[in-house]
Amino acid sequence: MAECIRMPKMSDTMEYGIISRWIKRVGDTVVAGDILAEVDTDKATMELESYEDGTLLYVGVAEKAAARVNDIIAIIGDPKEDINTLLASSVAINGDKPTIDTPSVPLSVSDGHMVAVTSDMQPPFNRFIASPLAKKIAKEKGYDLAQIQGSGEAGRVVKKDVIHFVPDRLDQISISEQSTTAAYQDFPISAMRQKIAEVLTNSKMNIPHFYLTVDINMNKVFEIRAELNQYASTKISINDLITKATALALVQHPKVNAAWLTDKIRSYQYVHIGVAVAVEDGLLVPVVRFADQKSLVQISKTIKTLSKQAQQKKLTPKDYTDATFTISNLGMFGITSFSAIINPPAACILAVGAMQKIPVFEDNQVVPAHMLQLTLSCDHRVVDGHAGALFLSTLKALLEKPFSLLL
Repeated sequence: MAECIRMPKMSDTMEYGIISRWIKRVGDTVVAGDILAEVDTDKATMELESYEDGTLLYVGVAEKAAARVNDIIAIIGDPKEDINTLLASSVAINGDKPTIDTPSVPLSVSDGHMVAVTSDMQPPFNRFIASPLAKKIAKEKGYDLAQIQGSGEAGRVVKKDVIHFVPDRLDQISISEQSTTAAYQDFPISAMRQKIAEVLTNSKMNIPHFYLTVDINMNKVFEIRAELNQYASTKISINDLITKATALALVQHPKVNAAWLTDKIRSYQYVHIGVAVAVEDGLLVPVVRFADQKSLVQISKTIKTLSKQAQQKKLTPKDYTDATFTISNLGMFGITSFSAIINPPAACILAVGAMQKIPVFEDNQVVPAHMLQLTLSCDHRVVDGHAGALFLSTLKALLEKPFSLLL
């Protein structure tokens, strides 16, 4: 019997997935363990594996289109089977699609073109393909669809292709469009960006934030970093040293290494530090697990590896879950100070700014110093001002006397 392939829940926060690429095509033989497609979730691009043997009979979601978790996205079975009943059930089960440009009819692939499946169609399918919404927008703007490069399955033109299209000549735009053209662009919202919006909006609205800022003299950190990098197997960054110092400070202040869980406050006995990484679609927070127990070299290598995997969308759920505390560093962009939004359920996030070389008084003399501002955002339901201040005091002491980080 034919088997329905459903969109799996690939992360704890996933509500729908976007088919990045179909690896198998309709008519291909499939063996259990084969990769059917690549799926963009709110966290990473992951592989969709088949657990069935047979032939791929039906593809219900085009590339770059979305399906909710548990929606039927494909059917595998014997080529001689009648899948009309299953197709009917897929429509009933799937219901409304996510608000992303998706095909309104079942789709299949043949001879390199995306087409609606009907009983009377025979290959080759040599006709131009575009989504209904793409056709509507192109008509309104006076665009020739034949000149627009499609990014959908088998070159199908979708909404974003029309929106981003720039005509080669001005006379390709209708006179009415010329009079109403505005200087802006609309971009589709990715699954990752939608999840960021949801999580951070909820965080800012529902968590009572307060902020504590401390200035730190980083002169000795500079000195020790220069010495360490003469011998270390990987280049240690200022951020690596801040991560190590933060981990050690959290061990001394478990009230800050904690989370609000609605009916209880959880104080963690281990330190998993999330390190915010900017990626093309938004922001990911890979986690350095047991950071307090790792050496500076281990922390440096871990952050480099996780950052690379984040950029390549190759993080696994274990790589970005269970953070007990988060660090967000915008110092490399010249931002001297900022306040970050808490990444729940953790109770705090540390915002790291850029260092500034300024004159300071030291032993009644004016000397140059590399000064750094750190701002701690706290969930007041978990962390009081006194607890946050004590944590920052310990962190300041560790960074201003950094030899303790090597012990």
